[in-house]
Amino acid sequence: MLVQRILTASILAAVVVLAVMQLPAIYFSLFIAFVTFGGAWEWLSLTGVEKPGKKILFFAALIFPMLGVTYWTVFLELLGEAMEWPEVKDYSDALEWLVIAPVLFWVLAMIVIRQSAAQLLTIEFKPRVKAFLGWLVLLSAWMFLSKLRAYYGPGMVLYFLVLICAADISAYFVGKKWGKDKLAPEISPGKTVQGMYGALAAAVVCAIGLRLYYGLEALQSDDAALAILMTVDLLILSVLTVLVSIYGDLFFSLIKRQKGVKDSGSLLPGHGGILDRVDSIIAAAPFFYAGIVLIGRSVFA
Repeated sequence: MLVQRILTASILAAVVVLAVMQLPAIYFSLFIAFVTFGGAWEWLSLTGVEKPGKKILFFAALIFPMLGVTYWTVFLELLGEAMEWPEVKDYSDALEWLVIAPVLFWVLAMIVIRQSAAQLLTIEFKPRVKAFLGWLVLLSAWMFLSKLRAYYGPGMVLYFLVLICAADISAYFVGKKWGKDKLAPEISPGKTVQGMYGALAAAVVCAIGLRLYYGLEALQSDDAALAILMTVDLLILSVLTVLVSIYGDLFFSLIKRQKGVKDSGSLLPGHGGILDRVDSIIAAAPFFYAGIVLIGRSVFA
């Protein structure tokens, strides 16, 4: 089982790194879209949506906004020409504000799960509520991971993925070695508070490692104050992103426990389904993107 798990993880890591580093932004977005569709199929299964018509409607609700986001600037250019309104291009950044909704949702989910995990298991959410939540988290993860790649380059995406992966591995081994206090035993008995601290420590190490990768010369230059501020900001963002990712994992564990299953699917040998592998990424992507945008704007300001 362990060998199978390691082999699958190695193949997945190689495919993802190649996609991040080699694919043009538009094709990377398409790659992430197919992963999102796989996760959507599993989400529909977890939430009891069986009718083909409802499944088609759900996928249409994902695809059309994806096309709108992808061709937003093209749409604005056509609109500006048709209405002789060149200023409409100034609204090209309007989509950035959409990050607020998923960020608020994940922060709220983190608070509610922390405070009322047992009660959540007894609540029967309506299928339309679950469908909307699935649509929101899947679409936002695709959108802001794609925008992270398009606007900030493959290096930032790779750092984000390494951050989440390192936190996941650290949480597992620290929790296995020293874990004794359960984080949310009703939802995921295997997760511990000590494991969470291990994940947060990994975030600190990743942020410091990124600073070392780019060199310490900036800390001794005329812009040293700015470099220090950016380093501290990225360190705080990394820690908070990992914290959100942990509760994103718990959110999907809650949905699986309500369904009475251990895994979201069986596509990945030794790992379960797609959602079992990307649950943390789904939660963390909008939060990390929002943080990077804020850091960037503070620097330019």
